Amino acid sequence: MEALKGVRILDMTHVQAGPTCSQLLAWMGADVIKFENPQGDATRGQLRDVPDADSLYFTMLNCNKRSITVNMKTAEGKTVFVDLVKKCDILMENFGPGVLDRFGFSWEKIHEINPRIVMGSIKGFGSSGPYADFKAYENVAQAMGGAMSTTGVPDGPPFVTGAQIGDTGTGLHLAIGLLAALNQANRTGQGQYVEVAMMDGVMNLCRVKFRDHQRLTRGDMPEYSVPTYMGMGEVPRAGNDSGGGQLGNAIHCKPHGANDWLYVVVQEAVWSALAKRIGPEIGMPDLATDPHFHSIGERRKNQQLMWTLINKFAEKYTKREFMAILNPLDVPCGPIMSTEDLARDEHVRGREMWVELDHPQRGKWWNVGMPIKLSASPARIERSPLLGEHTEEVLKEVLGYDDARVTALKSAGAFSTPPKKAA
Repeated sequence: MEALKGVRILDMTHVQAGPTCSQLLAWMGADVIKFENPQGDATRGQLRDVPDADSLYFTMLNCNKRSITVNMKTAEGKTVFVDLVKKCDILMENFGPGVLDRFGFSWEKIHEINPRIVMGSIKGFGSSGPYADFKAYENVAQAMGGAMSTTGVPDGPPFVTGAQIGDTGTGLHLAIGLLAALNQANRTGQGQYVEVAMMDGVMNLCRVKFRDHQRLTRGDMPEYSVPTYMGMGEVPRAGNDSGGGQLGNAIHCKPHGANDWLYVVVQEAVWSALAKRIGPEIGMPDLATDPHFHSIGERRKNQQLMWTLINKFAEKYTKREFMAILNPLDVPCGPIMSTEDLARDEHVRGREMWVELDHPQRGKWWNVGMPIKLSASPARIERSPLLGEHTEEVLKEVLGYDDARVTALKSAGAFSTPPKKAA
């Protein structure tokens, strides 16, 4: 049995943060009804690579869902919405502040309609505080949540991360909150409102930087390759430093292309074996006992030189060859994997993290797989829905509407955009 079988979700979210959350829950067996206006989720047409087909932006975030189109600007559309709220366990939305309220559906009204329902909301900055009405996007959240100020090279500009920690990271936080609230609702019979702000989610993912922020009030941080000192205030950008108790950095390998790098962590326990292996090849046979590197404290003080020596050794090897040398020495390391590397990787394919699907509009395409592996209920990944594909199915199966009522609602414009008036 699927883990969330029997859980029904009314998903009003769009773009990335909310759909990330609902797709994960759908992969775990929830019946996710994607509730779209007649124009559909905006990402269906954004960055389109196949003419007249849903974009990869949409398809990669909306698998295993059913799509229903409803015009909430009509009385009939609002009636359908109310009936669905009564039948669902979770309602999700990521509209701007006050949008649902203007339709007449505040959280208090939703709770009145279905006291058991859990309502999840994603906001840029939450529903309280001086930033509540600000608009947020992925990179804005990274900027304001602390990620950008601590990402990049020391003397360069701040950088955003390639990982979508503002949108997708917030979706993951919401999934945890919804499942916790649903568990409580099942015990008490009462739902609740679950809110996750993108800025808050990014701050949570930057927790170790706030650790370092407080350490700087008491002293320097010797694991950083850039100068730090007590009272400096903000945590600096430090390139590819590990930022942890062990020294780590990216080493450039043959043939020295954009992604020909191996990330290497030099733990205390592995230094001797590592030094004995690389020392003779770089003309330093006594590297393991060199006083500049003999202790972790000395390696921290002289880490720029240590990385230079390791880079010198790596010049003759590809990232995979260097990894093959380090693995038997128990040195933690991993190649910088490009998107092309990952799309072709045997390990990734074997764990079903790169999955081929078929779509009626775009044909064969690939999606990132389910990262959460449940032994008794493995995910079955299905394609994303076409706009409004399941409207009649949901109306009849979930709400019990008969053909006559569906026809009457269609005629009243409950599921479509009203025709434009002639000029």
